[in-house]
Amino acid sequence: MLGFLGARQAGLLDPLHFRRTQATRRVLELELNKDRNVERIHDHGVNTLDIELVEGRYMLSGGSDGVIVLYDLENSSRQPYYTCKAVCSIDRSHRDMHSYSVETVQWYPHDTGMFTSSSFDKTLKVWDTNRFQAADTFNFEETVYSHQMSPVATKHCLIAVGTKGPKVQLCDLKSGSCSHILQGHRQEILAVSWSPRSDYILATASADSKVKLWDVRRASGCLMTLDQHNGEKSQAAESANTAHNGKVNGLCFTKDGLHLLTVGTDNRMRLWNSSSGENTLVNYGKVCNDSKKGLKFTVSCGCSTEFVFVPHGYNIAVYAVFSGEQITVLKGHYRNVDCCVFQSDFQELYSGSRDCNILAWVPSLHEPVPDDEPTSKSQFSAVFEDAWSSSDDEGSWIPL
Repeated sequence: MLGFLGARQAGLLDPLHFRRTQATRRVLELELNKDRNVERIHDHGVNTLDIELVEGRYMLSGGSDGVIVLYDLENSSRQPYYTCKAVCSIDRSHRDMHSYSVETVQWYPHDTGMFTSSSFDKTLKVWDTNRFQAADTFNFEETVYSHQMSPVATKHCLIAVGTKGPKVQLCDLKSGSCSHILQGHRQEILAVSWSPRSDYILATASADSKVKLWDVRRASGCLMTLDQHNGEKSQAAESANTAHNGKVNGLCFTKDGLHLLTVGTDNRMRLWNSSSGENTLVNYGKVCNDSKKGLKFTVSCGCSTEFVFVPHGYNIAVYAVFSGEQITVLKGHYRNVDCCVFQSDFQELYSGSRDCNILAWVPSLHEPVPDDEPTSKSQFSAVFEDAWSSSDDEGSWIPL
């Protein structure tokens, strides 16, 4: 660390490279911190978490008990030991509470004054944060598994919704109604994700083993269906034009939008070029996934090379996105983990589990003595190399 600071002070190290290197170091040192707790409110499993992008201070959680909780992650006491307190919650005493399990919560990307939630009670609700009351409700005929608003859209206010039916529904916040439907899947839609690179590009994952990319402006809608074999198998083959050999229940774009990660019940994770739809064939090994619904995983941001955090049974497995190497396994929960979210400002990770707990994983505060450095860390030296480029040549987006 002192060497990095000296090089930076002498002008020998680029500021961006310095920042990325330190962010990488902090991710590699993530651990369960005994000095940081998150107040336990949920009486049943925690299904979903989201941290707002404006300040990075407030976190939402949604549980199998139908409860939604708003947490303040800031340490206002400035003491080394503190508990992230629940500011308020939507519980059984609230008239607008979901009647069944909350599967997804999401902040409005541009303002903390609003957030959304969806549930097995076949509703999607839009909430006023200041009043903590439902401002609008969208009703569906099927169970809702997932929803998402675009993190970058400025020309539309669409919410993509995945339900037990095979159709992807797009709800318009401005009109308060379902604007149109995307058809192409044959079974339930378990996960949806908007591209962080384009306002109109949407990825969907289904129990039919397929992942589709859509341009929501087009009449036909579907841009491509991802093929794990990159077109090398006969179209007559059973696995042709499938992303996985089981249900696909997790989707996540890398922060630059150039790649898409998917997970399936075949215990595999795949990395795709989101421009060409090509399977990059990165091998992550066996990624345990026995979830019968959506699996919420996340990626890092601002590191020399990016990492993906995937719920893995009772644990969270951390992989290098582009090499597939498993970096570490975070252990602390005592029941299955269903969701995790990354706080990129401080390189912190929060995870929710069926044990009803939310755990905080923060970078270790101590600097390891070189002689005491675990030998396994030597294999991580490559991740400090800055793989970032200011050019998009390696994966430019589809011209729209």
